Amino acid sequence: MNDSRIGAILSTLANGGDANVGRELVVALVALTLFIFSAPRGRRWLSWGPAALLLLAPVPLAVAWLFPDAADGPMAALFGIRFFLLASLLQSVLLLVAVSAWERITRPMPRIFLDVLRLLMIGAALIAILFEAGVRAENLFTGSAVLTAVLGFALKDTLGNVFAGLAIHAEHPFELGDWIQYDANPAHIGRVVEINWRATKVITLDEAYVIIPNGQLAQASIRNFTKPEPWSRRSLFVVAPYDVSPQRVQQTILEAIRGSFGVLEHPAPSVVTNDFKERGVEYWVRLFTSDFDKRDRVDGMARDRIWYALSRQGIEIPVATQQIRLTQLPTPAVEPPTAAIDRRIGSLQRIGMLEVLTPEQMGRLAEESIERVYAAGEPVIRQGDPGTSLFVIMSGRVEVTVRQADAAAVCLATLEPGYYFGEMSLMTGEPRSATVTALVEARLLEVGKESFGRILAAQPDLVEQLGAALQVRVSERAKAMAVVGRIAPETLDIFDRIREFFSM
Repeated sequence: MNDSRIGAILSTLANGGDANVGRELVVALVALTLFIFSAPRGRRWLSWGPAALLLLAPVPLAVAWLFPDAADGPMAALFGIRFFLLASLLQSVLLLVAVSAWERITRPMPRIFLDVLRLLMIGAALIAILFEAGVRAENLFTGSAVLTAVLGFALKDTLGNVFAGLAIHAEHPFELGDWIQYDANPAHIGRVVEINWRATKVITLDEAYVIIPNGQLAQASIRNFTKPEPWSRRSLFVVAPYDVSPQRVQQTILEAIRGSFGVLEHPAPSVVTNDFKERGVEYWVRLFTSDFDKRDRVDGMARDRIWYALSRQGIEIPVATQQIRLTQLPTPAVEPPTAAIDRRIGSLQRIGMLEVLTPEQMGRLAEESIERVYAAGEPVIRQGDPGTSLFVIMSGRVEVTVRQADAAAVCLATLEPGYYFGEMSLMTGEPRSATVTALVEARLLEVGKESFGRILAAQPDLVEQLGAALQVRVSERAKAMAVVGRIAPETLDIFDRIREFFSM
């Protein structure tokens, strides 16, 4: 019985199906082959759709064989085979146009649009086969109206998300890899990793995987932190005392965050006076970064730089004042002033060219010197900048680097506690010949021109002794520059430059 049914089906394919099935099979195979060989790299996987439809073409034969008593089985099998062949052909043609051709001219079509078009091709194939089978158009659409209404009501949320996804792809408010804020909560910020039919998936800084329905995104005000430019602005707020001028605070902050991790030079950071608080004057620090995924580190290291810079300038960040109940605690030990002076004298005595100073002169220089603290990675001086002071390393380590023209910076030395630098700027006012950067938190003793000038004014004959010691340092520096292939800056007569610089 089944063998006779198979024979009837094959006879129908050979006679009633005429040559349409054969032609459609050949054309579908050719179209699929063309797409496989012409698809851009990484897009051949899309051929699984039309290939699967081709593989499903024999299924109607199996269905007809399972139901041998169906009078219209052979004809239904014929139309079923033609449906799969036509659907495969239409999908292959779509891929040739929308992928092989379109993507070679412009950007790839969003996957959600491509999926919709592929489904429409299947629908078009179904409608074409039904019309050819004699189903009248009014019966087809009238009969499906009730079903469409029921399905639409049941799937209204899903359909809403689908259409919202289409709108997102059409308007391009964000793309894969963009950082967005998807509601009013500032903690709800994440990087877009997938946009599909129903939802958009993001990964937050807390490494949380968040799935947001497209319908919710379509109604939200989305903030895109990586469009239209790859950088975004960060805001920090710093409070300084009222008795320090705003320009001084602003200049100190700008100098501190220059070169900090993630802070861009263009657009340039800025500082404005933002508000007058009970604690003091509030300053709004505005900086730009392209490392949005590391924004917490960018903010934190900028705050570190600001703290160290304000501390060096003697600007204390005021704390909130309020009425509190005090409990007497043991008084912490405070370093006596004489001990601090002795410690500074010990650091100054390590400087060979200062050996000519008397103990009284050394003590006076120690009293007027200033201890400054620098953060790890923070430049102490920069090559080419003007300077009039010398630094002695009390604790920590610093790195000395030089740069010539557009060449990369070269490390000359790493200095430990007891070493000093900047003597040429102190004695002659010469611009800084190298960049010195703190490798770890470093405490430095700064000796300024004014303090040294008073000593030279009281004892002018020190110029000869100090100049001779300085010449030795210049010679050592020239040798160090020659080792790394750099040319040391020319230095005129040391003694005349010292006298001219201190107006002697």
